[in-house]
Amino acid sequence: MRPLFHPAIEEVTVEGILHALADPVRVAMYTDIVAQECPQSCSNFLTVSDKAIPKSTLSQHFRVLREAGLIRSERHGVEMHNASRCAELEARFPGLIRAIVTAHTIQSAEEARSKSRRSAGRASSR
Repeated sequence: MRPLFHPAIEEVTVEGILHALADPVRVAMYTDIVAQECPQSCSNFLTVSDKAIPKSTLSQHFRVLREAGLIRSERHGVEMHNASRCAELEARFPGLIRAIVTAHTIQSAEEARSKSRRSAGRASSR
C-alpha cells in the first residue's frame, strides 16, 4: 500500500483549506469529523446530508481533505480512520476552523428550517 500524504502544518494554506471546504459534501463531512471526539471511519460517511455517497467518491473527498491538511488518516486493517487536525490548525490560523464550522452549522440549520417550511406548505395545500 502506498503511504498517505499529510502535509506538514507549515505547508497548509488558507487557500487550500477554503478550496477543500468549498464542496458541500466535504464541508459536511469535515464538520462531522470536527464534532467527534474520536477518529471516524470512512464508512460513517456513506450517507452525507441525506445523500448516498459512492465509496470511490468518498475516497476522493477524504483525499482532498487530507491533502489540504484538514484531517489525518490512518489505516486500521481494511478501515481508514480520520481525525481532524483542529489543534494544529488553530495554532496556525487562530479561529479559522471554528468560524467555518460555525458558519456551516448555521447555514445547515437555516436550510433545514426552509426545507421543513416548504414541506409543510405543500402538505397544507393538498
